[in-house]
Amino acid sequence: MAEGQPGRRGEGDLAAMAPPPPPPVQTRLPDWDGLKLRVRNLIASHRVMIFSKSYCPYCNKVKELFRSLHVDYYALELDITDDGASIQQVLAELTNQRTVPNVFVNGTHIGGCDATYQAYKDGSLQKLLGDNQTITEPYEYDLIIIGGGSGGLACSKEAAALGKKVMVLDYVVPTPLGTTWGLGGTCVNVGCIPKKLMHQAALLGQALQDSRKFGWQYEEQVKHNWETMVEAVQNYIGSLNWGYRVSLREKSVTYLNSYGEFVEPHKIKATNRKGQVTYHTAETFVLATGERPRYLGIPGDKEFCITSDDLFSLPYCPGKTLVVGASYVALECAGFLAGLGLDVTVMVRSILLRGFDQEMAEKVGAYMETHGVKFIKKFVPVQVEQLEQGMPGRLKVTAKSTEGSETLEEEYNTVLLAIGRDACTRNIGLQTIGVKINEKNGKVPVNDEEQTNVPHVYAIGDILEGKLELTPVAIQAGRLLAQRLYGGSSKKCDYINVPTTVFTPLEYGSCGYPEQKAIDEYGEQNLEVYHTLFWPLEWTVPGRDNNTCYAKVICNKQDNNRVIGLHVLGPNAGEITQGFAAAIKCGLTKELLDETIGIHPTCAEVFTTMDITKSSGQDITQKGC
Repeated sequence: MAEGQPGRRGEGDLAAMAPPPPPPVQTRLPDWDGLKLRVRNLIASHRVMIFSKSYCPYCNKVKELFRSLHVDYYALELDITDDGASIQQVLAELTNQRTVPNVFVNGTHIGGCDATYQAYKDGSLQKLLGDNQTITEPYEYDLIIIGGGSGGLACSKEAAALGKKVMVLDYVVPTPLGTTWGLGGTCVNVGCIPKKLMHQAALLGQALQDSRKFGWQYEEQVKHNWETMVEAVQNYIGSLNWGYRVSLREKSVTYLNSYGEFVEPHKIKATNRKGQVTYHTAETFVLATGERPRYLGIPGDKEFCITSDDLFSLPYCPGKTLVVGASYVALECAGFLAGLGLDVTVMVRSILLRGFDQEMAEKVGAYMETHGVKFIKKFVPVQVEQLEQGMPGRLKVTAKSTEGSETLEEEYNTVLLAIGRDACTRNIGLQTIGVKINEKNGKVPVNDEEQTNVPHVYAIGDILEGKLELTPVAIQAGRLLAQRLYGGSSKKCDYINVPTTVFTPLEYGSCGYPEQKAIDEYGEQNLEVYHTLFWPLEWTVPGRDNNTCYAKVICNKQDNNRVIGLHVLGPNAGEITQGFAAAIKCGLTKELLDETIGIHPTCAEVFTTMDITKSSGQDITQKGC
């Protein structure tokens, strides 16, 4: 039948009624000579030519390398290009390489991802690029770490133990009041260590009060001496500073008390306190610069206020103190200052302990309030004025409501700012070498191996975006990074189910999900929350704070009642939480908790006897041990 003409049923033979055979398939053969010419032209016309596929991680890694070197490249994405498969065949014929990326530099075939990185490491890539600034000699160091805090020191010592030549740079920019400190970072000098020691000083004051009920008799009036405490704490910190320097020397790690700043992809400028400058090169760099306290940006804040960077070495008792902020730093400092007998007020903009379980946070605040700490909620300072100089002097704080036009004024001896921290990444030359940071807070985005967008630059510790700001996390990440770089390991830092403790007067320990976050993640109907109040035996004789301590576990009913959150509010919360954290990492379930025999009489044993759920609404007050 002719095309377009209808058939006539019942007429003609069967052959005439059969459908016509399909036309022969017309396949257009590749113009191989044309493709070869096209490929050769692409190679010849681009300084760096990358034959790539848009989804390939190895292709992206090679592109990041050239970006970090500030070298322009042309990438042809074969998965989205006409004749891409045929071009790959041509490349296989030309180079005997069938994979991507397929890299050419100034007409010379380099190879794939591994070959490109090897050429970069041995300097042949730089020579092909014709870069006059290329370091043709071996780098001075295998690894340079910028930042001598817990994470940086751990990474440096591990790398040195694996036979690498390592340098650590550490420099503390003085606070507006001129405070500075030694090697070891925030935790040792102005964080965890002095905080816990001053928290202990406050607990000893409470223990003295309790001791009379246990039969201790003393006539001398007991009072606290701030200067004696600070001297003892600083002496201990000084011994740690010295110990870190000795440890680096024993590991053959070069230590410079200098400010590090990138001037080239593999070169840093180091400036010491006298302004003397030296330059150093390395194959790999680790950023471990940590964070510093944030200021309010109001009149008088940097002139008259202090931060936690100043508090622990303050040469005089701070007197009547306003703590601004609701972070764990704010509440911990307010707690031990009040425990030492000072008049303390906390000014809170919104909620306490953002990011933590809010039921627990409210209980922390309530306990502090009943033990002498005053709270001003929904207010922020707008001005700090000095009324009188001194040690301490007198300051006037003007604050404004966050919910209206109401203002208030009050006098204090000291104003302590604890409103958050900013990463120390903005003035170390990262923009010079192309390392990306979060412009809002200075945090550094990294992949799951702590690698930045520049392949030879890594970052660990508090400066990482979206990661926990905890000393043990930085130490673990630093050690594991060195082992991956130089020890053949593939083990990565596990940022899940990390335990932590807030050392407020009533300590708060946690591991896993806060309750609200667990609800958001799993759905309230899929969770069971077991909880109880408890009374530490040590508190019974003094008769204080019955049914104030609190514990709860959050279980996922859809996963064999696996414990996904554990929270405790009570004495020695850190010691309790640390033990249960190991069990949670091993897949702890409510059944395993119930099968565990508790140690009696301890606070931790409440987790082995918990049988009341929140959903039941039953009373959880305790009447005996």
